[in-house]
Amino acid sequence: MRLNEIPTPSYVIDEGKLKKNCELLKSVEDRAGCRILLAQKAFSGFAEYPLIGRYLAGTTASGLYEARLGKEEMGKENHVFCPAYKPEEIREIAEICDHVIFNSFTQLDRFAPIVAELHRKKPQHSSAGRSMGAPTGIGIRLNPECSTQGDHAIYDPCAPGSRMGVTLQNFERGLKEYPEAFKLVDGFHVHTLCEQNVDDLITTMQAVEDKFGKYLRSPRIRWLNLGGGHHITRADYGVEDLIALVQRLRETYDVDIYLEPGEAVALNAGYLVTEVMDIVENGITTLILDASAACHMPDVLEMPYRPPLKDSEEAGVKAFTYRLSSRTCLAGDIIGDYSFDHKIRPGDRLYFEDMAIYSMVKNNTFNGMPLPSIYAMDASGECRLLRKFGYEDFKGRLS
Repeated sequence: MRLNEIPTPSYVIDEGKLKKNCELLKSVEDRAGCRILLAQKAFSGFAEYPLIGRYLAGTTASGLYEARLGKEEMGKENHVFCPAYKPEEIREIAEICDHVIFNSFTQLDRFAPIVAELHRKKPQHSSAGRSMGAPTGIGIRLNPECSTQGDHAIYDPCAPGSRMGVTLQNFERGLKEYPEAFKLVDGFHVHTLCEQNVDDLITTMQAVEDKFGKYLRSPRIRWLNLGGGHHITRADYGVEDLIALVQRLRETYDVDIYLEPGEAVALNAGYLVTEVMDIVENGITTLILDASAACHMPDVLEMPYRPPLKDSEEAGVKAFTYRLSSRTCLAGDIIGDYSFDHKIRPGDRLYFEDMAIYSMVKNNTFNGMPLPSIYAMDASGECRLLRKFGYEDFKGRLS
């Protein structure tokens, strides 16, 4: 089945582009001497984990369920960070995650001893000295108070009053109040970026080194995780500068370096295929689609942003301009205004691009809207069905 033949609405994962992204990330791993993990919050298409796992070191999670998915479906190095862990989940998290990262000294004091105990029971080396599993670690997230986000404050972990990570003031207070808990820490986590280039990472790391450099030099600190938001597979990304930065950090502080990109793994590697159902005229010509911003690409409204659409331009650039909306009852469920070379008619298909990331992981069934099916497209353009959803998926989330 080809792309123009699949039922709508459907997500389509482009395996050729996914592989190309992973090849670039693998080259960064090898040349920089770092380890790159898939941030599952952006892309959790586990049917593709065997492919991704051929190139990347493992997965990282934002909580127990993502951690389980990474363990079950990729089975390589498995990390987790969460702003707060529940007592009833911490033992399972410790058992399935190699690195457990805490957001505060209070959480560290409460749960790190449990994690350390369970980590000690994990196989580390065989009698012949060969590694039997990924190295374990306990970390704490730092907040360098260095904002580089620009207009996207909703995604800025360093915004004033942020709950994410420990500022230098709180870090030094924590050292005094929880000295025994800190003895269990062997790494730091820093995540401040979103869809950004390496220059912002360089700026961030200067702030981290200025504030926390003396702690990074501690012999007990074995690793530094630079989080995600690195758009490494974007055409204009400064890959060489990233490699140089990672190499310098490794040499300066004698630590292993981790990167956790999500978007970069599946950037431009997916589509949302939709059909025009009707056209409404009311001062603006609006196309009613069987896809929805609110339900199928929530970041369009949340971020907000205007998703790329194949064979279209900004409003007014081409001959025919339309507003794209949905069949939900939400008046504001508007995807954006686009122009085309030709008139659009009911039954025509449209192809939203860059739809592998933050789409399937965030969609919902508001209004009883059906979830799009999920297809994978191989390098020859052949599409195969991975998952089809129906009424029971809607009903099963309710009671």
